[in-house]
Amino acid sequence: MSPNSPAVLAVIPARGGSKGVPAKNLATVGGVPLVVRAVRECLAARGVTHTVVSTDDEAIAEAARGAGAEVVRRPAGIAGDTATSEAAVLHAMDVHAERHGRAAEVVLLVQCTSPFLTREDVEGVAAAVAGGADSALTVAPFHGFVWRDGAAGDLGGDSEGAADGGNGVNHDKAYRPRRQDRPQDLLETGAAYAMRADGFREAGHRFFGRTELVRTDPARVLEVDDPHDLARARALAPLLDGGTDGRPGALPARDDVDAVVLDFDGTQTDDRVYVDSDGRETVAVHRGDGLGIAALRRAGLPLLILSTEENPVVAARARKLRIPVLHGVDRKDLALKQWCEEQGIAPERVLYVGNDVNDLPCFGLVGWPVAVASAHDVVRGAARAVTSTPGGAGAIREIASWILGKELS
Repeated sequence: MSPNSPAVLAVIPARGGSKGVPAKNLATVGGVPLVVRAVRECLAARGVTHTVVSTDDEAIAEAARGAGAEVVRRPAGIAGDTATSEAAVLHAMDVHAERHGRAAEVVLLVQCTSPFLTREDVEGVAAAVAGGADSALTVAPFHGFVWRDGAAGDLGGDSEGAADGGNGVNHDKAYRPRRQDRPQDLLETGAAYAMRADGFREAGHRFFGRTELVRTDPARVLEVDDPHDLARARALAPLLDGGTDGRPGALPARDDVDAVVLDFDGTQTDDRVYVDSDGRETVAVHRGDGLGIAALRRAGLPLLILSTEENPVVAARARKLRIPVLHGVDRKDLALKQWCEEQGIAPERVLYVGNDVNDLPCFGLVGWPVAVASAHDVVRGAARAVTSTPGGAGAIREIASWILGKELS
């Protein structure tokens, strides 16, 4: 993010109470809780500087923190059945500004009840407002004829206005134009909204000024409001989460990967270096990452640490983990290609984990480029999967759990 980029705050409202689907926001789709799915897409979206979950529920708060989001505890007064999403967003904006000493300039409302939300949806609405719109929302092309009982609709529908019976809302029931002859209707998806923060405070609602429509894939439009919606989402998840579209929701399993290659700085660390008065450098690593690497090694996966830095710290960590290391490497992609040839491993079967732009050549070489949550925006955008955990905070263990599943308890 450049110094002139606006501060963009994504707020995910996720209260604990739900009558239609008990504990709805923790219900799993594709094996992942709805709130975690939303957090992952916001963290993967370029330009979003902070992701906050507003909740009154401790279990939701724990899941959100585990996925890498900040948590704002919502007061009871705005957590009931009649509370509005706008109230939750305004409260989260205030708490976030107090915590960070800077108010967001663009605020997003992201609904975790839309399980097939994508990072492109989030990026699209944020970019629309950052680019000059006052508000924005995700919409999808809609070609249906809408009907209403009783009085006719006011959107160009029936002119006769019969008091009883069905009447057209977006059409005149006496005339059935072909699809290509009708104006394009757009359906509000309910997934993502963006607003200028100052305008949102003044208006008190999410649609004001110039509202830009951000088109999304109609196949992914689904809102979970009742058990039938949840069942549909679970049935669709294998189709919409999987495949080769490179979304963070499509995570690698053991059958997808023959080797794991790890960057070091910013991936196994938080990218900070501690230097003493004699110039000696030290870094902090995460014990959970060591556990994950050990589990991958026991599972028989070839492992490698690949780093541009020639540093005794990197070599010492590799010895501790009992895995090979190549460091002081100028062209990481060439070194990786040679290592794959020596090991007899196809690059498309390699999972490579990185965090910065010098990892991009390796991303273009392997089949599974993975970015940690704290990676540079460009790197996250190029990744096939993005962790919910930042580098140095257990991201490697998270990746090991993707690959090994129940084998990594």
